[in-house]
Amino acid sequence: MLAAPIAAVLLMIAAAQGAAQTPSTGQSYPARPVRLIVPFAPGGNVDITARTIAPAMSEALGQQVVVENRPGAGGIIATEFVVKAPPDGYTLLMGSSSVMTNGPALYPKLPYDVTRDLTPVGRVSIVPLAIITHPGVPAKTAKELIALAKSQPAKLLMGNAGVGTTNHLVAELFLISTGTRFTLVPYKGSGPALIDLIAGHLDAHVDQVSSALPYIQANRARPIAVTTNRRSSQLPNVPTLAESGVPGFDASTVTGILAPSATPREIVQRLNGTLTKVLASRAVIDRFATLGAEVQPSTSEELGAWIREDLAKWVKVVKQAGIKVEL
Repeated sequence: MLAAPIAAVLLMIAAAQGAAQTPSTGQSYPARPVRLIVPFAPGGNVDITARTIAPAMSEALGQQVVVENRPGAGGIIATEFVVKAPPDGYTLLMGSSSVMTNGPALYPKLPYDVTRDLTPVGRVSIVPLAIITHPGVPAKTAKELIALAKSQPAKLLMGNAGVGTTNHLVAELFLISTGTRFTLVPYKGSGPALIDLIAGHLDAHVDQVSSALPYIQANRARPIAVTTNRRSSQLPNVPTLAESGVPGFDASTVTGILAPSATPREIVQRLNGTLTKVLASRAVIDRFATLGAEVQPSTSEELGAWIREDLAKWVKVVKQAGIKVEL
């Protein structure tokens, strides 16, 4: 009569021993290449950020981190793709302010909820934006550009990286703050917009310093002002908008990595630790510095708190400015 209970106990012991010998999800991860999805076209700030950290992350993880561009709809296409991906740590989002806070502030009816459907892994960097013009535009300062725009309303063409992106929202805020009217031209990423600017098809563009810097250094684009409350270390002679007569103007692009919401905690921690290690590398810090970006790692929780706070701020700005954009 004791045979059945004894057999059951032996099975339980064997199962426990097997579980103890099986590595946890975090320990066995990653077992294959990891995809890092970029929501914009190659050549822009977010793409450059992803390609800067991917090689070092590949080395640290022991598996290749493959950068994959999925541009369109201001980052919505790529974000939804990641949201719907298996929560196993093999599909990650190279997020930016555009997809983390600006887009959700503009589009309250997105097919996902950033704070609910994505898990923050960690912050990567902070990048100031700049108002830049084609060298042929007869305005060398922000005050001159504002005066020029007011003298010919809606005639000057200003590009941005796509409807709902940080570039777009900051451009809208610039127009509202200065009382000017430009014709805004959306692109599928900063790269194509920069190409049209230097070709003379655009008069102005709002872009991250990281992607605009090579064109500025080559004198193919003229920096008018930076959008942060402090000057960029890469453009120390370029004044802020606040210094140029637009008081209180302060906007930047924050980049960070996110994963599908149900990604196991141990995988998120593994990725965060890897990212923190990569961002502590002198080579990576120096690389970001040449791009006008400041490395600023964080915990998963810190990035999550920033997303909630920044989203609330931009929701108020969108409402106060009366910005309405349909999907």
